[in-house]
Amino acid sequence: MKHTKWSSFSALLVFAGIVIGIILASGLGLTGNINADNPEKPGIEAKAGDNDSAPEQPTTPSNAALYALSDAFANVAAKVNPAVVTISTETTVHNSQNFRGTPFENFFRGMPEDYTQRGLGSGVIIDSDGVILTNNHVVDKADDIIVRLIDGRELKAEVKGTDPRTDLAVIKIDASGLPFVKLGNSDEVRVGEWVLAIGSPLEENFAHTVTAGIISAKGRTGVGLTQYEDFIQTDAAINPGNSGGALVNLKGELIGINTAIASRSGGNIGIGFAIPSNLASKVKSDIITRGKVVRGWLGVNIRDITPEFAKMYDLKTDEGVLIREVVQDGPAEAAGVQAGDVVVALDGKKIRNVTELSTKVGSTEPDKTVKLEVLRDGKTKEIA
Repeated sequence: MKHTKWSSFSALLVFAGIVIGIILASGLGLTGNINADNPEKPGIEAKAGDNDSAPEQPTTPSNAALYALSDAFANVAAKVNPAVVTISTETTVHNSQNFRGTPFENFFRGMPEDYTQRGLGSGVIIDSDGVILTNNHVVDKADDIIVRLIDGRELKAEVKGTDPRTDLAVIKIDASGLPFVKLGNSDEVRVGEWVLAIGSPLEENFAHTVTAGIISAKGRTGVGLTQYEDFIQTDAAINPGNSGGALVNLKGELIGINTAIASRSGGNIGIGFAIPSNLASKVKSDIITRGKVVRGWLGVNIRDITPEFAKMYDLKTDEGVLIREVVQDGPAEAAGVQAGDVVVALDGKKIRNVTELSTKVGSTEPDKTVKLEVLRDGKTKEIA
């Protein structure tokens, strides 16, 4: 017999999706439940003087720029919102009987053998024929995926492919002539630039919520969420349910897929992470054209350079990646890379750690020639 369980979860670094079900995990703090039949909704306080028909404020030279920025936000929201969707999932979870014959048997006695776990996330239409980008963790292992459009239509989605290493997924609905968002160039994003985050936080009733903020940082690695990390950090409010939603610039271009937040309570504290659109575009293209993601490979065993390590071996840098071993007959060996080399740049871009090197190499097409800048015997050497 199937039962439905509802709850939400959070941790210090959590994906910004909502998993609704029984969750057993080490080190995860559980937030309050969202009940299916009578959900507790956050109160909305009306301030004195709020009025939809308030008179238009006069424009003066001092506030003209603010009105222009406000118009820009509104125009982008109107343009992008129709291309952002709400994704609902259902997954049948088979209860493990691993506790039989243990001291925990009585504690778990009476639990249903199977139950339905429901999830909520967001997605972005990037093609008029219904191709949608979202997070892998939003649709992972789901039996049923329903996409709700801004006009209220609900359509069943098919998973075209997933990439757990970047936490990206491509799904598709059977529709045409849909509004879609153009992919921007995330490499051109500047720290301090205004952005909007659009998605479905907390529950479906809050679908198409728009929040504003700035780009707080680029190239965030070491977050610990995925194998390949190159996150855009933003202070635009991102909350559970926003996973897979859009991060857009003031041109209305998609520059990131909202993925996770840093939070002890599960709520927004101004530290959100989005997967850059350039990485998402590469993953999407591989899935659509090849059916899977294909990555470049160097053929090396590597480790981070730490200040302690640099001091121990008298290195001139405390950043970079140490080549510990070169795989025989691999691309690196053929190019002349040696064990003991320290990689400090790839194609002219600085490499600070293993995650950066892995992400950049993994985003490169196989058989493409890249240039490595390495430190060898105290001297800088370029290898191609």
